[in-house]
Amino acid sequence: MSKNNSSQEKFKSKIGGQALIEGIMMLGPNTGAMACRLPDGTIDLETWDENNGKSAPWYKKTPLVRGCTNFVTSLVKGYKYMMKSAEKQMTDDDEEEDKKKKDKTEAAAATAVEAPKAPAEKKESSANDIIMYIGIFLGVALAIGLFVFLPKWLVGLIPSIKEHRILRSLLEGIVKIVLFVSYMWIVSLTKDIKRQYMYHGAEHKTIACHEAELPLTVENVRKQTRFHKRCGTSFIFIVLIISILVMCLVPFTVTWQRIVASLVLLPVVVGLSYECIRIAGNNDNLFTRILSAPGLAMQRITTREPDDSMIEIAIAAMKPCIPENKEEDRW
Repeated sequence: MSKNNSSQEKFKSKIGGQALIEGIMMLGPNTGAMACRLPDGTIDLETWDENNGKSAPWYKKTPLVRGCTNFVTSLVKGYKYMMKSAEKQMTDDDEEEDKKKKDKTEAAAATAVEAPKAPAEKKESSANDIIMYIGIFLGVALAIGLFVFLPKWLVGLIPSIKEHRILRSLLEGIVKIVLFVSYMWIVSLTKDIKRQYMYHGAEHKTIACHEAELPLTVENVRKQTRFHKRCGTSFIFIVLIISILVMCLVPFTVTWQRIVASLVLLPVVVGLSYECIRIAGNNDNLFTRILSAPGLAMQRITTREPDDSMIEIAIAAMKPCIPENKEEDRW
């Protein structure tokens, strides 16, 4: 833990972010932004309109419902801009090779019977969308396999466990947490993920600097904490805890029935977890400290101290997302 990791928070901002490949995405009430460090060392910045303020649709503001919709939206946007950030790391040689492959594909297609075609840009965009949704589907399927099916199957192998529903739910939860922590620790050992975790630290520090109402400079950001109660890592831990409590109420004892129940109740778990993280983010008392503690501890793995070049990226992504009216930015 850095010596400068003391919180100087003066207000709680709506702005949140995500670490990308050599970059950071920030989402504000009215604007979203992605800043990436290109291979030549320059900073590439993209911005777009967001609708997360007072004029946001009802499903983004209604308790319980907003947790599910925000989770799905974050998942889709996160994957989309992760892929975009990866594309930006392509060098001229990579792009030339990619162009040659496309030319070969187009040449082969030209020999086929001509059919009415959509504009090339539109076709390419549609193909990218299909690839993106396939990637999201595979990622969700993997998560369900690891954190829903596997824990229940493993615990179900224990003799006589069916007679103790609450004990079974607790054991399933412990297995989930062990799998999650182990997975995050193992991937943190790779070079690319280490850098991504450093960008994650830069994102948290920059948000903390903004919430401390300090000018967004590298020097000011560097002094801030890299741990944040409203982080996605904390949210996942709360999801795991809430899922244990919810499954304790499920009367089913057969493994496949419990798996189906978990999937059916997932929107309820996500909705409750989102409301819990809002409570934890807005209050500082014994209950919220206990609720936030596992996620903050986990951030010792999922965040690292960034270098100054990463902080520059986080600042570049943050600035366009800050609304002119400060009231729109309050969590």
